[in-house]
Amino acid sequence: MKIGIFGGSFDPVHCGHLLVAQAAIEELALDRLFFIPAAQSPFKPENQPATGARRLQWLRLALAGKTQCEIDPQEIQRGGISYTVDTLRDYARRFSGAELFYLVGADNVPKLNEWREPEELARLAEFVVIPRPGGVTAVFPEPFRGRKLRGFPFAVSSSQIRARVKSRLPLEQLVPAAVAESIYQSGLYQ
Repeated sequence: MKIGIFGGSFDPVHCGHLLVAQAAIEELALDRLFFIPAAQSPFKPENQPATGARRLQWLRLALAGKTQCEIDPQEIQRGGISYTVDTLRDYARRFSGAELFYLVGADNVPKLNEWREPEELARLAEFVVIPRPGGVTAVFPEPFRGRKLRGFPFAVSSSQIRARVKSRLPLEQLVPAAVAESIYQSGLYQ
């Protein structure tokens, strides 16, 4: 069994995330892909994301009908700072014998040895780089192994989405329609 793990804030989830998911499912021949929203990033302690409940709601809206994708709320339920090693240990236990693939942004690859317990992370999963259009080629530091996704790079970020909402610019084609409607109704990011 091949399991993909896609962690992030998803504040909010956008079409770039969905394109990454589709590319990962196809290129890695994944059986399942789990979206895991972080409670709090250890590298962005000043960021206060939308509530966990809201981000989970947006993921449910965005992933409706996508049968190979699931949402795992474990990091939000644990609360506090989210450490990838804790999540990967859980997946290694739950899916004993499965190949685990952890999706990571290219900008995070040079910093992987700064993550909690990097040797354990490298042992538990193969890391898969999410390319950004015009971004630099990521080189994995020892002891990490990995590969790069080829398909569907999409130049949009959650911070751009939040800025567009604040500036009262449209979100169409950047986030799923149901997510855009929920953002507008929530009054967040304004």
